Amino acid sequence: MGNTNKTAVVAMSGGLDSSVTALLLKQQGCKVIGLTGKMFSSPASEKIIENAGEVAETLGIDHYVYDASKTFEEKVINNFLDSYRCGRTPNPCILCNKFIKWGELFDFAIKELHADVFATGHYANIVKKDGIFKLYPANDEHKDQLYFLYRLGQEVLSKTIFPLSKYKKSEVRELAHEYNLPSKSSKESQDICFIQKPMTTKKYLLEHLPAKNGDFIELETGKKLGEHTGHFQYTIGQRKGIGIAYPYPLYVLGTDAAKNIVYVGREELSRRREVRAKDINLSFPLENNEFDAMVKIRYNMPAQKARLHITDGTICAEFYEDVNSVTPGQSLVMYDEKEGFLIGGGTIYL
Repeated sequence: MGNTNKTAVVAMSGGLDSSVTALLLKQQGCKVIGLTGKMFSSPASEKIIENAGEVAETLGIDHYVYDASKTFEEKVINNFLDSYRCGRTPNPCILCNKFIKWGELFDFAIKELHADVFATGHYANIVKKDGIFKLYPANDEHKDQLYFLYRLGQEVLSKTIFPLSKYKKSEVRELAHEYNLPSKSSKESQDICFIQKPMTTKKYLLEHLPAKNGDFIELETGKKLGEHTGHFQYTIGQRKGIGIAYPYPLYVLGTDAAKNIVYVGREELSRRREVRAKDINLSFPLENNEFDAMVKIRYNMPAQKARLHITDGTICAEFYEDVNSVTPGQSLVMYDEKEGFLIGGGTIYL
């Protein structure tokens, strides 16, 4: 398999995917070491560490815990709150991947644990072509995790492996049951790990950002339709939770953080052809700055074809068909039109 006798450090959360990742690498003849990042202090965080330890014990591998909570707070949680405060909707998992998993944990694995490779339970596939490492979709078409990996560069990709790339999620669960791993019945991990049920994102934001009365304004007419207790509780494209009876369904079309206004109106008013992104990262050097690609402007949407123009550290995507709910703070991610590999992405600002 190409990994025999290598030291593989696996980022372990105690969940299904990372557990089976460690199992597969051990079966391939690797010296496997489990590494769990402590991201924050809470009972939920301690449970993650405990679960990962149980899996490591079952597999008979060493297990380390790395305290990344300071960086996690600075780079992920503070950005999360600042973004909502300024009227943006962030992607905390993307920043966690960059600064924590392929930041502090990756560095600790390579430098301190002397890993040959760093492995995670992501569903993605790394292929080396002409000296360049490219991220391709995994075999499970329902698990596009490339979207969350667009900030990874060549250096970390050269020492990263994704053992689940050839597996369907159902096959991964079957392996966990076959080898009686403690995580065999674990549920899908939550999108935002530091907001645990029954806590919701809205409640979390209200705990950390001051409530302040503001207006719902109909975008077309400028008419005030009601009041809210903070623009940060609403994101573009949202329909539920507005709480205003009206002749037609109302959608959030935008916010003005400085004036604490939430603009609402008909869904069709959120549609547009052009989207811009900054703070970009390209997975590898590009030969051309203008080309067609498949693009996502949020994780849970089908990729759509667009003409890309990359200049002065920004991306301008001109879609061939309208896209809706363009949300500042979310990520615009580009995929090769023919082969589907990841090209790069950036943070939407317009």
